[in-house]
This record gives sequence, structure tokens and C-alpha cells, in this order.
Amino acid sequence: MTAQDLEGRHALITGAASGIGRACALELAGRGARVTIADLDGDGAAAVAREVGGEAWQVDLARTHELDDLTLDVDILINNAGIQRVSPIQDFDPAAFRLIQDLMLVAPFLLIRAALPGMYERGWGRVINLSSVHGLRASAFKSAYVAAKHGLEGLSKVTALEGGAHGVTSNCVNPGYVRTPLVEKQIADQARIHGIPESEVVERIMITESAVKRLVEPTEVASLVGWLASDNAGMVTGASYTMDGGWSAR
Repeated sequence: MTAQDLEGRHALITGAASGIGRACALELAGRGARVTIADLDGDGAAAVAREVGGEAWQVDLARTHELDDLTLDVDILINNAGIQRVSPIQDFDPAAFRLIQDLMLVAPFLLIRAALPGMYERGWGRVINLSSVHGLRASAFKSAYVAAKHGLEGLSKVTALEGGAHGVTSNCVNPGYVRTPLVEKQIADQARIHGIPESEVVERIMITESAVKRLVEPTEVASLVGWLASDNAGMVTGASYTMDGGWSAR
């Protein structure tokens, strides 16, 4: 049975209507936390909130100016929301590039900014940023995603340095390809860009660099997130935890 080591803690998880975010919501709620499900998909957020006995927050995090004056009263902030676009740089839509930076870098900054005062006041906080192996390594045709994740890595480390004296930790979790709707939506684009059948994308593109030849499961990512949110991880900060089957060992 999972320990109730997050009893009394309030967690906010972005992009939690499905995939990794939903798995994190189940994990943290199972450990006793009260969880707020933030997602653009209001119905999906409400469904997961009912599942975990939490609250739903329908929000478009790409509308970053609306977050400038936000205040968040949370103990645990999990920045997970993200999208993907696959295209060569010369063909990459500038609007899509800006959207990805807003959603996956500017919004996390604003949410951290909104949450830190309360965390500092209580002397305890956890900022957990769902990065990627692409926060540490690059892949062709993913300029916006790779740029945003590399920026998130830096933001997380600065948060760790500033938050350390206040009992606040900040870390990144860096999975490889996870079995989520976001990854499934990439298959057609990857097939088109690389000129291969969709049936060959997972083996030839997604897991080719991994020593362990399978996709990561959302529950595996959530288990690490749950530990990072616990008191047992109080001395872990400014770190990037790979869960990529050995991809980044190359």
C-alpha cells in the first residue's frame, strides 16, 4: 500500500486530463495529497478530478499574459502541460514555435512565480518540471520542443538555487518517449518527415537510441514524481532525473 506521506499537501498538476499528468494525479492523490487538475480540456480535467477527489481548473496556459498576476496557494507544483510540432526549421511555423515557448517555458515560469511566495511562507515546497530526454539531448525536426525543454531545465535549476534556503526543491524528470496521446499524435508526422511507414516509427525513431526497447509507461514517470514530492527527497534539488531507457547514456 502506498504511504500517505503527502497528507495535508495541495498539489497542482498542469496538463493532467490525460497521460503523464493524469498518472501523476492518481499517484499523488493515492499518497494523500489534494490535487487540482489544470488542463485546457475542461471536461477531461473534471473527469480526472472526480477520479481523484480533487478539483478541476480549466485554463489555457498559452494565454500567458492572463497569468501575470496569478497567486497560487499550493505545496506541490507539477509543470507537465505540453504539445509537440515536428517540422524542419526552415518550414517551422513561427506561430507554432512561439506557442510552444509560451506553453512550455513562459507558463511554467509564471506558475512557479505565483506559487513560490506561499511555499516560502510555509517553509516547504516542491516544484517538479516534466522535462524530457530532449531537455538534455536534441533531435532533428523538433526545434521548438527542444528549445523549450532546455529552457525549462535552466529555469528549474535557478528555482532550486533560490528556493533552497526556504525549504523548496525544484527538479526535472526526463523521460524518453512515453505511451501517451502526445506521443501517439507524433507518429504520422514522424513517418512523413522521415519517409517511413507509420508502423515503423516506434522502432526506428522513438526507441532507436534506447537500450531498453520499449516506451515508458505514465505510471513509471508518476512513481518518480511521487517520490520527488515527498519529504524523503528533501535533499534532491536542481537535478534532472532521466527515465529514458539509457538514451542519454550515449
